Amino acid sequence: MREVMTKSMARNIFYGGSLFFIIIFVALSVHSHLYITSTSTNASTLTDSVAAGKRVWEDKACINCHTILGEGAYYAPEVGNVMTRWGVLDDPEAAFETLKGWMEAQPTGIEGRRQMPQFNLTDEEIRDLANFLIWTDKIDAQDWPPNDAG
Repeated sequence: MREVMTKSMARNIFYGGSLFFIIIFVALSVHSHLYITSTSTNASTLTDSVAAGKRVWEDKACINCHTILGEGAYYAPEVGNVMTRWGVLDDPEAAFETLKGWMEAQPTGIEGRRQMPQFNLTDEEIRDLANFLIWTDKIDAQDWPPNDAG
């Protein structure tokens, strides 16, 4: 082997390395897509009510205060496992009643505490949001959040 690298050797290393990393990038992108669509998204339980609950979540900008599966603001509690924490994960009616009671009691008016605004949601919106949070709690989040408190 030569002690000096020629232009053609440098070009071959550049193109070979670029091609190698492009192939790696495409393979990882395909793997991520397949993982999301087949494993981490529980598509079989994705109902119209869950989708409507996601719209409520987005329309009311809940992510500006809450985190969900680690994404969002850290002003208010993580809600990715809130139904498990409340003990209503397997009972949609109890989840609706618990969420409704919580949301209608806000803001509490306790001095020095963070306050959740009153959104005046309809029962249907609260039910959809509860179904979305149940769905979120049941997807494979790879042990996130790391503890019960979120």
